[in-house]
Amino acid sequence: MRGPRARSQKRTRRNPALADALAACRAHLIHAALFSALLNLLYLAPSLYMLQVYDRVVPTRGVTTLAMLTLIFLAAVATLGMLDLLRTRLLIRASARLDRLLGRPLIATLLQAPNALKQGGVLLREFDTLRQTITGLGVIALFDAPWSPIYMGVCFLLHPALGLMAVACSAVLLLLTFLNERGTKALVQDASAAQQHGYQMVEASLAAAGVVRALGMQDGLVRLHLRDRQVAQALQMRAAFMGARYLTLARTVRIAMQSLALGLGALLAIEQQISGGTIFAASLLISRALAPIEGITGAWRNMIQARAAYHGLQAVFEASGPAGGQTRLPEVLGEIAVEQLSVADAEGERLVLHGISLRVRAGEMVGVVGPSGAGKSTLVRALVGAQPAAAGMIRIDGAALGDWPEAQLAAAIGYVPQEPTLFQGTIKQNIARFRHAQGNEAAALDAEVIRAAQQCGAHAFILRLPQAYDTRLGWNGAGLSVGQAQRIALARALFGRPRILVLDEPNASLDAEGEAQLTAALAEQKRAGVTIVVVAHRTGILAASDKLVVLRDGRLDLFDTREAVVRQLSGNRAIAGEPAAAGGAA
Repeated sequence: MRGPRARSQKRTRRNPALADALAACRAHLIHAALFSALLNLLYLAPSLYMLQVYDRVVPTRGVTTLAMLTLIFLAAVATLGMLDLLRTRLLIRASARLDRLLGRPLIATLLQAPNALKQGGVLLREFDTLRQTITGLGVIALFDAPWSPIYMGVCFLLHPALGLMAVACSAVLLLLTFLNERGTKALVQDASAAQQHGYQMVEASLAAAGVVRALGMQDGLVRLHLRDRQVAQALQMRAAFMGARYLTLARTVRIAMQSLALGLGALLAIEQQISGGTIFAASLLISRALAPIEGITGAWRNMIQARAAYHGLQAVFEASGPAGGQTRLPEVLGEIAVEQLSVADAEGERLVLHGISLRVRAGEMVGVVGPSGAGKSTLVRALVGAQPAAAGMIRIDGAALGDWPEAQLAAAIGYVPQEPTLFQGTIKQNIARFRHAQGNEAAALDAEVIRAAQQCGAHAFILRLPQAYDTRLGWNGAGLSVGQAQRIALARALFGRPRILVLDEPNASLDAEGEAQLTAALAEQKRAGVTIVVVAHRTGILAASDKLVVLRDGRLDLFDTREAVVRQLSGNRAIAGEPAAAGGAA
């Protein structure tokens, strides 16, 4: 998650994940196409069998000929069935391989996206739609479609009139497919968007189910979600009705044309232009020529959704830029420079921060204060790369955030968000940032986890939990109090001895003992030369800060030494007739 300049730098090379995954599945699709070619050749077997039976066996009463033809026909059908099974298995394996190759980079890319919460579940569902479409009837119909002209050519060989009839039927079905695409494309996209919005709303409510029950909000939210579902269902019904109309027309046309082919064949047979067996063979050939087109018409809705999913995935990967490949820079010292930084809200409709510029030297402790809604949390999220910049630049040791390899920068930054944001897993996993190690590295990892917990005063209460560091937490730290969760989040920030600590109201839920331990931990980090940026409403932990940043309405109001800022704020309050703040912080 970077600012526009950083993102433009990352786009110098397209992320190859999607292209590589599709290329890896290409062999499966090519072999499936080859099997389709053999299958369509074998689909001629019923027509040839019928033609030979009526033209050779019946007139000559040749039982031996019938037996041999039947054996050949059964062998062809058995081979056809085996090839069809192999083609289906190939497509299923292609879908599984696509998931195996693309699942990891897709989830990793979504976690980096600025609007991950909004688009994450949507894109994963669309990705599954794309995978399922690969194994569906629509793709099989696409493989069979190139063979329709061959069947029409065989019809021309039987008689030009039969060939012209097959061409006319195909033209009608293609027209219906075109009309289906034009009539349902927008409806399907709107229905899909409405459905995904409904999913997101329900997921958000489920995530806060405890609050919903406590405040008695069930009835109101149920009505809201039902209304969303009704809107999505209405759009889906319109799309389904429109698609059903064209699908029914296509099926009706195919059945009618297949039967009319019998009539035309009978007429030509009466005029002795074709044999009796050709009547039935032509009907089967025309039916086979039209089947892929009808299949495409029937599967068109899924194919539209799959196409939209592909473009969505392509956009996500292109926006993410190349994966890796950046030069590892010297180890982080901790100097932070903010240059004319502006940050927009999540919707991108208004600026939350306007032209912020400041510089923090390595080893300094800086407090960020200001009234609610001033943009303090937005500033620290931008500092750690959790929220993209609309304009301006953030530099660490002179290098833009986008120029740092993500793994290197993440290891050098400890961040405590306003909400603890713990994840489902053990306490050890949460503190260790879900890193995995084996052998001697596992022992070192455990030692570092315990060191980080001891440093922020979390070790003692962790040992009193049922399984100590192996105690499993639910989503968002369920199983811990808010204060305990905040200490675990602080231990996670201290894990790995980062050179920069960015803390957003780390004492908001701590008791007096916890705040004293936090103050001691910050003092220890400051002595170790760690750069510290702290947002605080309860300003006791800012007593040791070197400088203070005062934000108002998203703009930098003051940035100076702690003493100078306190003096100016106290003077302003005295002029306004307000009592000076206790401790003189802000």
